[in-house]
Amino acid sequence: MPQGIGSPSVYHAVIVIFLEFFAWGLLTAPTLMVLRETFPKHTFLMNGLIQGVKGLLSFLSAPLIGALSDVWGRKSFLLLTVFFTCAPIPLMKISPWWYFAVISVSGVFAVTFSVVFAYVADITQEHERSMAYGLVSATFAASLVTSPAIGAYLGRVYGNSLVVVLATAIALLDICFILVAVPESLPEKMRPASWGAPISWEQADPFASLKKVGQDSVVLLICITVFLSYLPEAGQYSSFFLYLRQIMGFSPESVAAFIAVLGILSIIAQTIVLSLLMRSIGNKNTILLGLGFQILQLAWYGFGSEPWMMWAAGAVAAMSSITFPAVSALVSRTADADQQGVVQGMITGIRGLCNGLGPALYGFIFYIFHVELDELPMTETELGSNMAPRHHSQQNSIIPGPPFLFGACSVLLALLVALFIPEHTNLNIRSSNWKKHSGGHGHPHSPQAPGEAKEPLLQDTNV
Repeated sequence: MPQGIGSPSVYHAVIVIFLEFFAWGLLTAPTLMVLRETFPKHTFLMNGLIQGVKGLLSFLSAPLIGALSDVWGRKSFLLLTVFFTCAPIPLMKISPWWYFAVISVSGVFAVTFSVVFAYVADITQEHERSMAYGLVSATFAASLVTSPAIGAYLGRVYGNSLVVVLATAIALLDICFILVAVPESLPEKMRPASWGAPISWEQADPFASLKKVGQDSVVLLICITVFLSYLPEAGQYSSFFLYLRQIMGFSPESVAAFIAVLGILSIIAQTIVLSLLMRSIGNKNTILLGLGFQILQLAWYGFGSEPWMMWAAGAVAAMSSITFPAVSALVSRTADADQQGVVQGMITGIRGLCNGLGPALYGFIFYIFHVELDELPMTETELGSNMAPRHHSQQNSIIPGPPFLFGACSVLLALLVALFIPEHTNLNIRSSNWKKHSGGHGHPHSPQAPGEAKEPLLQDTNV
């Protein structure tokens, strides 16, 4: 492969992430439309199953792809993951059934963040890494601030075919950028020596980090908190925009505007507000405050029956986004230097598991509460207008969004568990096998790489 342009930098990784998720952001409104037209009777159930299968496959494959990239280099796996993640895009207009089938299967390779974080770890020092990861995560949010609105506008004015063509072109641009401009971050002197190195099952085992959870009581409490709070969050991400569009009566433009506002508020919350809270009330209290906002947000979504309630709850949702950065900071501050990758790998492993279970759980709860659409699919012209369908029994229902209320109960349990997490402690995870593996295959300039390459801190999603 070509060596790329310049030396490896965080900006190469940022451009790769931005182009990939900008392409998928353009398809937000068309995807919701095609989903409803393809599965008119069981829209939420099928959406949950599709996203659930994709999430579970990503959870299972991320450690293996991360381990292989340690041996064969990052550039080739950036190309592989971006190509297969974006492969379903042109199928949207060719065959919706193939489109959703390929989306599910593409979960095996939809782990671009895993490779990107390993790429960043190769080229940054330990004290620079948190800022670099923050830049990558902010780029992900920024790519979704404008792209859904642009896609909704182009779809309404010129039709969804143009949106699909534009998204495909941007995905191809991303692939070409990796081929031509992205240099390999793994040092050349390490690659030839590693070609014949065996990859142990522990290195590729997605459950390896989860097996260490019970070895420290504080880690166990943190992992339970993350599981109970991120399970509803993962389910919410998979179905909420469909819920706004089909049940709450949002137009495609309103959904795009909602995503943009929520993205901007989340960026502010995770930077300025989080920094102020960490300094003023402490790490643990920041986690508790974030969980409290999440409970309020989910309860508001569950009982809300008017569009303005969704907008108000969205502002609360932005504040709830401070929880996971605060948890990561707590773990990073209390774990020993040689155990950072192990503990962070546990947390991100829990999140990866939730990305598979959450969407399926939400889809199933929507299904058993009969929150579906009985009307026939609308035409593309009708869907482009502001007259969106509403569920016939929504106004008669006490709980319009049952899964969100379930999520609020789950986060309430997480809040109760988090109360027992000590503010100051030293995590002590004995993992000789992990350290042995790290010494054999890890990179001396990248002490966190084993844990970080196993699972991304921010999961891939096609919306």
